Amino acid sequence: MALAEETKRIAAQFDYSDQDVNVGVREFLKQMHEGLERDGTSLSQIPTYVTGVPNGTEKGLYLAVDLGGTNFRVCSIHLNGDTTFNLTYSKVAIPKELMVAKKASDLFSFLAKQIELFLRTHHGAHFDASIRRRQTVSTPEGFRDEHIFRLGFTFSFPVQQFGINKGTLMRWTKGFDIPDAIGKDVCALLQQEIDNLHLPVKVAALVNDTVGTLMARSYTSPGKTSTLVGAIFGTGTNGAYVEKASNIKKPIKGDYDRSTGRMIINTEWGSFDNQLNVLPNTSYDIALDQESVNPGIQIFEKRVSGMFLGEIVRLVIVDMLKNAEISLFRDDHSGQNDWKSTTTIAPESGLFKQWGLDSSLMSVAAADSTPDHSSLRQELEKQLHIYAASLEDARAFKDIAYAVGRRAARLSAVALGAIVLQSGQLQEPGDEPIDIGVDGSLVEHYPFFRDMIYEALAAVEGIGPEGAKRIRIGIAKDGSGVGAALIALVAAGMEKKANVDYLHGVRNGIVHKFTDSARQLTATVG
Repeated sequence: MALAEETKRIAAQFDYSDQDVNVGVREFLKQMHEGLERDGTSLSQIPTYVTGVPNGTEKGLYLAVDLGGTNFRVCSIHLNGDTTFNLTYSKVAIPKELMVAKKASDLFSFLAKQIELFLRTHHGAHFDASIRRRQTVSTPEGFRDEHIFRLGFTFSFPVQQFGINKGTLMRWTKGFDIPDAIGKDVCALLQQEIDNLHLPVKVAALVNDTVGTLMARSYTSPGKTSTLVGAIFGTGTNGAYVEKASNIKKPIKGDYDRSTGRMIINTEWGSFDNQLNVLPNTSYDIALDQESVNPGIQIFEKRVSGMFLGEIVRLVIVDMLKNAEISLFRDDHSGQNDWKSTTTIAPESGLFKQWGLDSSLMSVAAADSTPDHSSLRQELEKQLHIYAASLEDARAFKDIAYAVGRRAARLSAVALGAIVLQSGQLQEPGDEPIDIGVDGSLVEHYPFFRDMIYEALAAVEGIGPEGAKRIRIGIAKDGSGVGAALIALVAAGMEKKANVDYLHGVRNGIVHKFTDSARQLTATVG
């Protein structure tokens, strides 16, 4: 009973009430507006230079690469023009030493080599390393690319964009720390290494994974409704949404299509409320933040994303282990254990190491509804080397994991709910769904995570139960890859328009030059 009571007391610290949700939504809206007015705010509200969303009829073959965390993906995507696509991809883990390399080129040359390997493996018929750019006046740069793959570069870190394929790195997250790359154009860094290998590839678009998720969901989503939000709930968390251009008060440098009256905004909501105006802050959150590589920032992400949830649970369990009165994962004799065996924790258990408890164990705990929690107990042994955990132990772990996971889901609803309110779509006539595309391990694999988001959305003032029913949260599978391909397609279209305008200008210049010469000749003869 002592363990059950202590578990209940600690779990209550992670309760996030309906009132808390509404306070959070109001603060999120406030910080959204601040980010639309000026730079340097908690919510960066970064213009992406993508001003429209697809409708499912787009066609073509494009490359996409995704540096989203600990893995690097290279994809080729064939858009079929009927809301379907064919995808081929490879994935490789980023070596730990490259995540903290001294030079940016160390990381980006590794990425370029993976692109070369992918092309040789999957597109050998199109690949020719000796391709050279033929001199012509087809483009302002003075050349035309022959058989060049247009590539969308999904780069899931805070970037200040200056064009559809230009953007400087603001800061690293997710365990990366390469100071040499800060303030540099990440597209140029990748293009330089691609050119060093003489690959027939042009980095055509810089894509945040949330923007890619939004684009991919809009391409594949059912019905007529275009997608409002693309969100990631996985290793990290972030969201992008379609904003009215008139609401963006800060200057937008560079060229973009102004005709739509829209701009997709990358919120960078992982840093929402770094000031801790309203976010919950337990002793475990404080300890996690202090021991992280970026203390004091990405505060929202550290309460929501999969990279951190397991660590919060680990910190709670380790703290509970110090309390001899509650006997967590500890028996005086086997008779105290329903499995008639004494519980032990191996000295090498991940429980005693930072990041040693993977968030996937929380999914196992949430999914295990068996009377004796046998699946969870087996997984505790497999992942954490906790042998013969008692039923009471498993219940305590499940309750703590649930409390941490539920808080994360309700915090997720704060961000989504605020954006739905900002859009004003609930006030528009009709009953068309408000479509939200999501990607990431939490929404895909954590049981009931989306249900808990919906539960919190129904409590948001201005949304309510009826409004929550209109919100459709759907998985955008392969969002970063397909979305990046779609944005590369948009970029190629912008290039084509620029080239047509340039050629038109060149031809007009030639005509004017010829006319002026004729006039001069006529004047001379006369």
